[in-house]
Amino acid sequence: MTMPPPHNPPPHNPYAGQVPPQQPGPYGPPAPHGFPQQYPGAPQGYPQGQGAWGPPPKKKMSTGAIVGIVLGSVVVVAGLGFAGSRVLSGAGSLGSFPEATHRLVVPKTLVDGEYKLTKDASQTEGKEVEDTYDPSVKDAKAAIAQYAGEDDAVLVVSGFSGRLRDPEGAKDAILKGAVDKQSTLAVPPKDFTPAGADVTVTCQVTRSKDVMGSTTLPMCAWGDDNTASFVAVVTAESATADPKTVDLAALAETTAKVRAEMRKPIAG
Repeated sequence: MTMPPPHNPPPHNPYAGQVPPQQPGPYGPPAPHGFPQQYPGAPQGYPQGQGAWGPPPKKKMSTGAIVGIVLGSVVVVAGLGFAGSRVLSGAGSLGSFPEATHRLVVPKTLVDGEYKLTKDASQTEGKEVEDTYDPSVKDAKAAIAQYAGEDDAVLVVSGFSGRLRDPEGAKDAILKGAVDKQSTLAVPPKDFTPAGADVTVTCQVTRSKDVMGSTTLPMCAWGDDNTASFVAVVTAESATADPKTVDLAALAETTAKVRAEMRKPIAG
């Protein structure tokens, strides 16, 4: 009777069912899990993808990121236009409320069609503005919107219409509201009277810092018996420009055009 060959089990594999340990490579042992691999010639601490000359240059801030910064303060700025006007002028010294003859609308385009509407936040973020109590304003309605132009330019407008007993105070408070713990006033408010405009436009430049770097934000504002608002035009180039080089006169002209196209008579 032929006997079956003896059964010889395979040698024990200590790594069976496990990922075998990595072997040292030509550039030294592998990095622990969660840490970048070091490369020869790179100073200690430089991870993969960075050489001895340091980390790659930071990417240029995108217009979208800049707009996010701007819109983050839109409601705060406009809201302070309400409460701030009371502080600046004193409700007790104000006269009677003017008649409501005009209101602000949010058209599909602005500045002779140069900018096209991308977001109307009047019914969302604008509610916070409308709910802010100010004894110098009656029947407030917010107008907050974002428009896109050529070369990724973005125009942001944030304001309100109603019956304003202190238009100048509301305008000044809107500009003051743009300066907070994260931003400083780089160019103080300056008055302009654009050709054909029946109101003074006041403009300034702020400078803010955050994790993405420094941002230059020029803005202009107006205030009249029925409307008050600010306008900011943002591009990737303007956001990194020296505040002193900003053409505020040009922005004042644009602001006057925005006001003329958004401010409409109230139908009888």
